[in-house]
Amino acid sequence: MEGTKPVNKKLAAALSGGAVLVLALTGCSGSSADDKNDALDAWAKQVCEGVQPQAKKIEAANAAIQKETSDNSSPADVQKTDAQAFQDMSDAYKAIGAAVSGAGAPKVEDGQKKQQDAVKELNTLSTSYASLKQQVDKLDTKDQAKFADGLKDIATQLDKLSKTGNDALKNLDEGDVGQAMAKQPSCKSASAPASSAPSSPTAG
Repeated sequence: MEGTKPVNKKLAAALSGGAVLVLALTGCSGSSADDKNDALDAWAKQVCEGVQPQAKKIEAANAAIQKETSDNSSPADVQKTDAQAFQDMSDAYKAIGAAVSGAGAPKVEDGQKKQQDAVKELNTLSTSYASLKQQVDKLDTKDQAKFADGLKDIATQLDKLSKTGNDALKNLDEGDVGQAMAKQPSCKSASAPASSAPSSPTAG
């Protein structure tokens, strides 16, 4: 009886929702603006260049878990892949937080508060994924039923993560900041993988 596969499919779908969080920082929602603010453009360039490699790392973590849903993988293989994916995502969000922090506050109204809130949010996400990694590591791979139940709980937590906790990122990406980021080639390429994200889980 293959009890792990449907649950890991839910995990993959929830994880793909989490990837949307980083796209809030890639300026894909902004429209092109004129070059009225060189300082803001420079800020956006620095942040986008920091985000791009991390967005790719998150996308790769997504893909790794997606692959496990299509293979008849053993619980041990699923555990190893999922744990590594969560670790990579934790590292990526921490690095994005560092990129936003290192760029300083954007020169917009309440720029410092928006920046600080976003960094705090990114660090919280990093901690959350590190916690999920630890939970995966502790799952009992010798008991299929227990392992599936453990994955189900992690998928539930992931789903909550993907639906909450990105308000500060959205606030940072509004208005002039979003427009400045939209012009950056590195932000455009970072946002591109969003089109390949899977739809909501259908496996029950």
